[in-house]
Amino acid sequence: MDYKGLAEQLVKKCLKKGADAAEVYIENGRNLSIEVRKGEVETVEEAASYGAGFRVFLKGKMAFASSNDLGERPLEDAIGRAIEFAKITTPDPNNGLPYDTGMTEIAGLYDPRIAQISMEQKIDLAKKIEQLAMKDSRITKSDGARYGEGEGEVIIANSSGLAKSYRSSACSLGVSVVAEKGEQKSSGGEFCGARSFKDLKPAEEVAAKAARDAYEMLDPRPVKTQKAAVIFHSDVGYALLGGILGAVNGERVLQGASFLGRMLGQKIGSELVTLIDDGTLEKGVASEPFDGEGVSTQKRLIVEKGVLKGFMYNTIVAKRAGVRSTGNASRGGFTSLPGIGPHQFYMAAGQAKPEDIIMATKVGLLVKEVTGYGINPVNGNFSGGASGFWVEDGKIAFPVKGLTIAGTAEEMLNGIEMVADDLDLSRARTTPTFRIRLLQIGGE
Repeated sequence: MDYKGLAEQLVKKCLKKGADAAEVYIENGRNLSIEVRKGEVETVEEAASYGAGFRVFLKGKMAFASSNDLGERPLEDAIGRAIEFAKITTPDPNNGLPYDTGMTEIAGLYDPRIAQISMEQKIDLAKKIEQLAMKDSRITKSDGARYGEGEGEVIIANSSGLAKSYRSSACSLGVSVVAEKGEQKSSGGEFCGARSFKDLKPAEEVAAKAARDAYEMLDPRPVKTQKAAVIFHSDVGYALLGGILGAVNGERVLQGASFLGRMLGQKIGSELVTLIDDGTLEKGVASEPFDGEGVSTQKRLIVEKGVLKGFMYNTIVAKRAGVRSTGNASRGGFTSLPGIGPHQFYMAAGQAKPEDIIMATKVGLLVKEVTGYGINPVNGNFSGGASGFWVEDGKIAFPVKGLTIAGTAEEMLNGIEMVADDLDLSRARTTPTFRIRLLQIGGE
């Protein structure tokens, strides 16, 4: 089906039915999920989905409706509902659509060969990674192995002359296991994702890390409550990013609900802190040529060498703020309105080796697992649970569990004094390993 042609026709229908402006967002795709446990296939689920969302504007009012049926009558009904909804909503002079007709060219987002690989090969891969993770005698149980994939197409057209589409694919592989020693139990897991099957990490590498994460945490020991250096492993550095993402959301900034709202152009962290939002990375797991309302994506420095450089906006919020959209309109699919969100969001790598950071630490905590809420985007306070390893005299001394970490975004960001080179861009939100000079650690 010519989905782009359909989208353009539907825009015209919206205008014919009385809309002053309109946007049509169409999605179609396929998803596969395989779960294996104890060498047996537990589930195989494959599903196709498609649908259209309509955003219409009438005398400054905006409304939205969607349909998961692309038949003529259901689409007509959805347009009609959107028009009727618009008549009863509150007008907003900032309501509007983007005029961006360009498109960012990004290589490697779609691999049609994923669908050509046999189901047997994908099942065998899930079985293999589970078997490999269970090889170590300290691993006693499996929480299952998973393989997943998806491919689809996104089409956007609007009455400002915008008409764009792109195809993408993705696949993933992961396993979770349990190590036991006496009455102790410790779990570990690893996951990887890629745009193409051939770019997945080797099963041996993923399985070995899942097993290691489980058995290395056996025999934890307590530590006293104290202030000490805290090293965030690259597996958990994302805990720092969530609250920052909330704080650089342009809508939160306008609402006065961001601890960074008045810090634009000011120093908020050490010179080692550079945060990037990149929608253009080749084969990037969160890359896309345009955002959720058709604005071309870009690579942006959000924080450069500790200085806050910008916030994230979609079209409507940008107009309220008197700026232009940054290409950060996020969308949960054809059933939702555009929000604001990142693409590939990460901290730039440093030059140290992870082992160098440990060797340079007299006393501290190497965090491998976090729980809780991280940085509060409103007030910048940080708190959460942590597990990992205690470091003494530049060496890992013993595993620790059930600790808490507390601080503020200001002391965390400004306290970053070492950054490693182990950035893994197979994750959508990620950091390299980094060390914070001093944080409050709650123990016994």
